[in-house]
Amino acid sequence: MTKNQRQDAVPQAVALQWDRLNAPRITAAGKGLTAEEILRIAGEQGIPLQSDPILVEALAQIPIGDEIPRNLYIAVAEVLAFIFMLEGIDPRKPTLLDRESAQQE
Repeated sequence: MTKNQRQDAVPQAVALQWDRLNAPRITAAGKGLTAEEILRIAGEQGIPLQSDPILVEALAQIPIGDEIPRNLYIAVAEVLAFIFMLEGIDPRKPTLLDRESAQQE
């Protein structure tokens, strides 16, 4: 999740989901009250936040449900790497979610 915290700007937020099989998808995006709600929910769920105004502006242009485009892979990978480092996650190891997805197929 990224957020824009400039004091003079309307808050903006974008939420991403990554299943480790495909490119990350935009799951929520908004400005103002919608952005505040996205950030509130993320905080309640313990979802890490990263502030990057340029990236959030680019991601906000992508329709909800769509995968991020290739030209944003590196920028989003840097955010994911930061989150993995904070959470102590090794992305090479399977997770419970990976196993649940495989069982459903």
